[in-house]
Amino acid sequence: MNLKGHHCHIPEHHIPLFSHAPKLKMKGDNSDSLLLKLEAPTRDAISRVRFAPHSNNLLISSWDSSLRLYDVDASLLRLEAPSEAPLLDCYFHDEAVAFSAASDGLIRRYDLDSGIIDTIGGHDDIATCIGYSSETCQLITGGFDKKLLLWDIRMEKAVSCLRSVAAEIDSMSVLGFSLTVGIEASVQVFDLRKFDAAVPSKEPFSGTHLRCVSSIPYAEAGSVDGRVALQISDSSGSNDNGYIFRCHPKSKQGKHHLTPVNDIAFSPMITGAFVTGDNEGYVTIWDAKNRKRLIELLKYPNSVASLSYNHDGQLMAVASSHTYKEAKKTGERLIFIHSVYNVDVGSTSGI
Repeated sequence: MNLKGHHCHIPEHHIPLFSHAPKLKMKGDNSDSLLLKLEAPTRDAISRVRFAPHSNNLLISSWDSSLRLYDVDASLLRLEAPSEAPLLDCYFHDEAVAFSAASDGLIRRYDLDSGIIDTIGGHDDIATCIGYSSETCQLITGGFDKKLLLWDIRMEKAVSCLRSVAAEIDSMSVLGFSLTVGIEASVQVFDLRKFDAAVPSKEPFSGTHLRCVSSIPYAEAGSVDGRVALQISDSSGSNDNGYIFRCHPKSKQGKHHLTPVNDIAFSPMITGAFVTGDNEGYVTIWDAKNRKRLIELLKYPNSVASLSYNHDGQLMAVASSHTYKEAKKTGERLIFIHSVYNVDVGSTSGI
């Protein structure tokens, strides 16, 4: 089916989305946080949640093959866009346009106002991740075909620039001119202005497969098997200030074990703070530079599949869902919205 000109569903009537749940008590913090719960957002696993660049609109991609746009402030479903394949990732271009990466390899573009969907191109295998650089006006996608594709979406027909890598691409993060990619056990950082240039690989976990990567101007982070590797740049531009720590050690039958971390997100409001979500349903906010745990939220009903801060860092979306990275496919699929303005960096004990 050719999706060019295909229309998605825009509700004719406002659909209420949120129910007020009990206030959430957070470990390490004496205050309560109002929790909003999004009821039954998808019919299958949630793959990604992303806040819009300048509003509190929330984009959700799912294995049920639909992309959804929620207005968090108004508690309304703005758009539901079905497609023919499970969606593994999604990204905002701006407030009016979004993109998705799907298991059929196709990269789809969504006009969020009109509901029109078209296909800009695709990978030769599953498309796993997607990002956008406003500095270069390029969409970046990665997939199981071991390719990174750069799309100039200013052109009427998006033109891709290809870079082949050594293995399947599982995760990436785009920040300005920088593209951070997780490839098996290695992290590679590309300069989008010099995309053909060779880049050194870093292996923070000595051969262990990476689950996710994230980046901000002063740091990069990667995660696997309950451990997080941080690489922090100081004011001189040096990149040798890095460390690895056990992020989510849990006790089971008197023994500590490490739970896989599914997502990492840096706070745009609090310098040095980032959040992790694990496969057992725990979310923890950390102070990266001081190596401290700030807050651990109470356990969610399912694995934490994805995390996203809004544009000013005062709201955080948590997707509680199975992920297909593990065998179990049970439990509710819920979205929680937290107010995180009261996090106090430096006020709690260390890791």
